Amino acid sequence: FLVNSEGNITELIEFVLLGFADVPHLQWLLFGLFLVIYIIIVMSNGIIFLITKLDPALQTPMYYFLGNFSFLEICYVSVTLPRMLMNLCTQRRTISLVACATQMCCILVLGATECVLLTVMAYDRCMAICNPLHYLLVMNHKICIQLVVGAWISGIPIQIGQTFQIFSLSFCGSNLINHFFCDIPPILQLACGDTFVNEMLVYIVAVLIVTIPFLLILISYSKIISTVLQLPSATTRGRAKAFSTCSSHLLVVFSFFGSASITYLRPKSIHSAGTDKLLSLFYTIMTPMFNPLIYSLRNKDVITALRKLLLRKMAQINLP
Repeated sequence: FLVNSEGNITELIEFVLLGFADVPHLQWLLFGLFLVIYIIIVMSNGIIFLITKLDPALQTPMYYFLGNFSFLEICYVSVTLPRMLMNLCTQRRTISLVACATQMCCILVLGATECVLLTVMAYDRCMAICNPLHYLLVMNHKICIQLVVGAWISGIPIQIGQTFQIFSLSFCGSNLINHFFCDIPPILQLACGDTFVNEMLVYIVAVLIVTIPFLLILISYSKIISTVLQLPSATTRGRAKAFSTCSSHLLVVFSFFGSASITYLRPKSIHSAGTDKLLSLFYTIMTPMFNPLIYSLRNKDVITALRKLLLRKMAQINLP
């Protein structure tokens, strides 16, 4: 609720997303930059999703997970970037209470899905490298579907409940959100009264959805590295390639989980709007932009499938 100039209490029906209003001279530059980033993310992830569905050579568990991961990344950035671009373009920064709650719920659900799906992908690679003889038996089509469905739905009840609980609070004073999307820390800062219980629940959910998957990923990659080190010295080139792949994957994992952990596990007293925005840029925008390059576009099979798709399309265009 807000208190108006006549001293009456009115119901809060909208927030204002300040975003990058503190740098008014950079609004159009930021609009152009984020528009290019959004196009790159949608196009690169869209291409990967398309070729993993169309190319028969990519009908394996690894590429099935990569296709779902690419689709997830498109959904993930589409929750935040279009509204950010609209705010930068029109300078109309208002967002209704319902739209804010919906945006928060979607970003939390999709973030939880990404945590679980990254864990599934790490487990898939661990099985392929550490237990190759039983890999196709363990990671059969039915299991792959169950793992992906589990990743997509695992966070829904928890995050819907958390969003409902946060927006059941009373809001007083300012309705200005010093962020570029409706995230938990800046929303809690606008709430009236004691939010200790809400903060504790945020920590518990963050441990369940962020910390535990992160530890499981580290265990999977530890087993992969241990197995690679035991390879005969004659396979030095293969060992170097495996280490290169693992290091690039772990870079994504540390970037995503690290920034998300700091955002949601820091005490409320040391939250800074500038730091929150910077960290959020990492896990909502930068990571989805680099994921296609790290996970797919350096892969020979993906490049071959992309080349075949382009040649097929060019042949169709050139047909009389």
